[in-house]
Amino acid sequence: MPSSVVLRRLRTLLLAGGLAAGTAVAGPAPGEKADILIRGGTIHDGGTSEPYVGDVALKGDRIIYVGRAAPMTAAQVIDARGMIVAPGFIDAHTHADSFIRSPDAATRVNAAWLNQGVSTVMIGVDGFGTPDVGADAAKLEASGIGTNIVPFIGFGAVRQRVLGQDARPPRPNELDAMKALVAKGMCEGATGFSAGLFYPPQSFARTEEVVAVAREAAIRGGLYDTHQRDESSYSIGLLGSVKEAIAIGRQAGMPVHFAHLKALGVDVQGQAPAVIAEIEAARKAGQDVTADQYPWLASGSSLDASLLPGWAVDGGGTALVRRLDDPATLTKIRDEMQNNLRRRGGAKALLLIAQGFPWTGRTLEQVAAEWQVDPRDAALRIIRQSIESSEPGKKGKGTAVASFNMAQADVDLLMKQPWVVTSSDGSDGHPRMFATFPEKYVQYVRDRKVISLQAFVRQSTGLTADIYKLDRRGYLKPGYHADVVVIDPAHYAPRADYVHPRELSVGVARLFVNGQLAVSDSQATGAAAGRASLRPRPTACP
Repeated sequence: MPSSVVLRRLRTLLLAGGLAAGTAVAGPAPGEKADILIRGGTIHDGGTSEPYVGDVALKGDRIIYVGRAAPMTAAQVIDARGMIVAPGFIDAHTHADSFIRSPDAATRVNAAWLNQGVSTVMIGVDGFGTPDVGADAAKLEASGIGTNIVPFIGFGAVRQRVLGQDARPPRPNELDAMKALVAKGMCEGATGFSAGLFYPPQSFARTEEVVAVAREAAIRGGLYDTHQRDESSYSIGLLGSVKEAIAIGRQAGMPVHFAHLKALGVDVQGQAPAVIAEIEAARKAGQDVTADQYPWLASGSSLDASLLPGWAVDGGGTALVRRLDDPATLTKIRDEMQNNLRRRGGAKALLLIAQGFPWTGRTLEQVAAEWQVDPRDAALRIIRQSIESSEPGKKGKGTAVASFNMAQADVDLLMKQPWVVTSSDGSDGHPRMFATFPEKYVQYVRDRKVISLQAFVRQSTGLTADIYKLDRRGYLKPGYHADVVVIDPAHYAPRADYVHPRELSVGVARLFVNGQLAVSDSQATGAAAGRASLRPRPTACP
């Protein structure tokens, strides 16, 4: 592990010890001068206390004062009258890889998230997190990133490394190999174990396999973060899938967190009350169960995941192409695709959002009509072209879709639950990557008043930090990391939509990430102040 990471962990532990002893939160020393004083804003501290007008002072990478009138001067004073002052937002579920892993330094600043007021993002979700947590985090941090990152180790990445794309149970030695990879990732600082049981090859795993592998994260203090097996009616059904996820957490002995909780598709719309009842029953029984959610009626996925039967992708893309070339197998695939298409609301409900393709921004129905083919055949042509593409950056990238398949009443009801926080599930081509937090503010707080402003901030900051046990983030408190956002409530708004998904949001007057100014008047400054937030080494590690 690089020495910089080791030193920062040591500093974190020492400061944590000071906080526990009550020596680091007494406030500024007499005559102390702050670097930044944010004066006169309405403070939402990330907790459940009522907001109030006051000041926040920053020095270096820490908050040194939060209160009604700061007893100090500062090198720079920001007039925040009429503004919302809050902890930097935390996005509980992201796919920010095209930004933070870009070869371009300006892109790695991650303006898509910064311009929403987000200072911290979860990565490695849906089971895609690398087992090489320590090396990956160090590489990202050294490259210069604009937001803090919180890594997960992913079941899909682990299973693929050991079993490839095979649809079979692991042999005993292979199961041991997967467990060892998860233990390694947790020992290197992962926050938890993520799974995406809807996606192959993870979908090939039986419940007991997931439990056995997840337990390695559980004994090292990890959380089970799941894109559950079925958010619709593809396999075991939405309610069956909710019960499976809760059972995995109970049997593995770890908290369960549902990623982007929803009732997806015509067969399950209206089932949000039943989903809530299952989760509430588990919570009342003493189990730690939470969820995140995005404020959009269209999900984001791919044509292959949305429409193809699971058995068709056993062995990966090359095996799929061979099956498509066999007339009898092709007929079987097309037959099963028909019901999947119905579940998704038909070809008109699937908007093709992969960027830079002839079909970008059009529905599957429109593309099929132009090509004069059945929508299933149009989808298969796009899937095949994506698999076989030799163009750099295009291979496997052309099948992304926004699927309009959720009911407003379900989204509203889930958002009101006290154990639900905000996430974007931000992926390329969907406006949620650039606009989730302001979209939630405008549509659900300001205009429709589904939740209060205080609940919005809480779901975007402190509650998220509590669920993931983040180290001194998510609250405005002395001694905490100086991740602070100043929002203009009259102008905070999304600009991205389904036709123009990459427009930056507006209304963030200031955003500080670890004390550095990352956004000023809706413009990213270029500061790459993000850090990797790694957990201290668990006691169950060698």
